Amino acid sequence: MSDDQKKALSYDQIKTKKRKTVLIFGISSFIGSNIAYFLKQDYRVIGTYFSCPVKFPDILTINCDVLNRNSVQTMIYTFRPEITIYAIGMSSLSDCDRQEKIANALNTIGVFNVATYTERYGSKLCYISSAHVFSGNNQIYGENDGPDPLTTYGRTKASAEFFIQKSCLNYLLFRCCNFYGRSINPRQSTHFELMQKKFNNEEPFSCDSNIHSGYLDINYLSQILKMAIDNDVANRLFQLCSSNVASFYDFANLYAKIFRANSQLIIKGRWAFHEVRSEYHDAVIGNLRYFQLSNDNLENFFGIHMPSIEESLYFTLYRLKGKIIHEGASETNSTSVQFI
Repeated sequence: MSDDQKKALSYDQIKTKKRKTVLIFGISSFIGSNIAYFLKQDYRVIGTYFSCPVKFPDILTINCDVLNRNSVQTMIYTFRPEITIYAIGMSSLSDCDRQEKIANALNTIGVFNVATYTERYGSKLCYISSAHVFSGNNQIYGENDGPDPLTTYGRTKASAEFFIQKSCLNYLLFRCCNFYGRSINPRQSTHFELMQKKFNNEEPFSCDSNIHSGYLDINYLSQILKMAIDNDVANRLFQLCSSNVASFYDFANLYAKIFRANSQLIIKGRWAFHEVRSEYHDAVIGNLRYFQLSNDNLENFFGIHMPSIEESLYFTLYRLKGKIIHEGASETNSTSVQFI
């Protein structure tokens, strides 16, 4: 081996040693797995799973019960991560309403356990929250607006937010709109994947038209999270949302337009699990709800501009190696969308 080769090898080893360690609790989840794939190019990524063992190239994955304080302490003490990401949780509004104790355990109590040991061992805690900490009363919500959740899911997320802000000295909070994309877990298909299957199989399907939320490709979260890590941002709450909101019915129609799918398969409906009782409201909620988050703080801090839902879907088309057929072009010799 030449001297130049030895120097290059030594330099690569030094770079590897200096890479920050990111520990992801819930790497088998939709959000956790996508963040892991994105960050592993630049960081040493380690992930935990519970009931769904997963394997990633170049990523160590370990079984851990986030509700077991000793297991959590062992993970954080052993690997001493600079960044700890909490990507565990029950995100289905209907499941949270039916299984309130489990939702509270995963969305809130698990956060308490992790936060205790990130503080003790000097790791920055990153928590992914939701726009559902608000009631959706047809307004644009800012970071300083007080949470008023309508759902069990929103309540558990708001509780975790409050605890982290009051108890942690080194944290990052991302209050987010809906993310879409593909999951690593074949047993837990995302709404995006289920929608794609319906389109591919030419099966009609119903979409909710009452609840209006932002929709972003999951890679936007990963990119902004990396920017925050690289700039060593701490003790900030950022809201992350598309520049506009839409119902899932509108989202499905935009998808059909961009991905050249059959929009006649989409049926306007109202998903029953949105009608929940709340400690903040006496009546059953059945009106239109708008969960739009202001991006002003995020955009000013990082010097970026968040996309619209349509722009995000075009980004997804390119990311999944799709091909656009322009209006008027012949469709006889090419496929409208091709995936690897």
